[in-house]
Amino acid sequence: MKKNILLVDDERWVRTALKWTINKLNLPLHVVHECENGLEALDWIKQNDADLVITDIRMPIMDGLSLVKELSHLKKNQDVIVISVHDEFQFVQQAIRTGVTDYLLKPVEETELKVCLEKWLEMKSQEETKRNTPKDEDENLPFSTIEKVLQYIETTPLDQITLKDAAEFVHMNHSYLSQLFKQQLNKKFVDYITELRIEESKRLLLNTSLRMSEIAERVGYSDLAYFSNNFKRLTGFSPSEFRKSALEKVPQ
Repeated sequence: MKKNILLVDDERWVRTALKWTINKLNLPLHVVHECENGLEALDWIKQNDADLVITDIRMPIMDGLSLVKELSHLKKNQDVIVISVHDEFQFVQQAIRTGVTDYLLKPVEETELKVCLEKWLEMKSQEETKRNTPKDEDENLPFSTIEKVLQYIETTPLDQITLKDAAEFVHMNHSYLSQLFKQQLNKKFVDYITELRIEESKRLLLNTSLRMSEIAERVGYSDLAYFSNNFKRLTGFSPSEFRKSALEKVPQ
């Protein structure tokens, strides 16, 4: 069954190009309507349904961020992908905090659009599977995903682990995975990785003569000061203090 998309952009040629590209991708998607600004989109969606809204950020009358906020109040459960230019990343971050599913940069490349839409379709498929799974199996589904993420973490060098790569490993949107990880492990992904990095750095401090900068780099920190701050926040010691204290306890 095809998913319906609402396109929102004040430039008609952009909407035309997006619609043409979406049709060309041959995915189970249908552009059901187009709007010139956020207010027009909001009025339309109050009376109609769309599974996904793809909207520009900068538009007259009502911009994309205002549209996202208004849509969240409607509680109609449609997802949103925002389109921005490079110098609008602060707006993208704001949009992500308000629940936007993903974002694309202008000019929208066909390959990037395809990857973005395929990820969204995969996320919707997983959500539908979860809804249709019997309760006892349903409870195990998210945990099975997290087990795969932990497998990715265990088999990947600490300096190469990223949330984006973990999400790709389990074929899931990174924002959705972040929420699921926190829900299942009661800990943010970034905090979990930070703890692993600090534990490994403690092992290296105790068992090797590597310099602080070398240890920091091995566990994934290019900035020595940032590594030292994280280390002290979690252990109460700076890396050099930790190594010195451990050496002082070694019998002579």
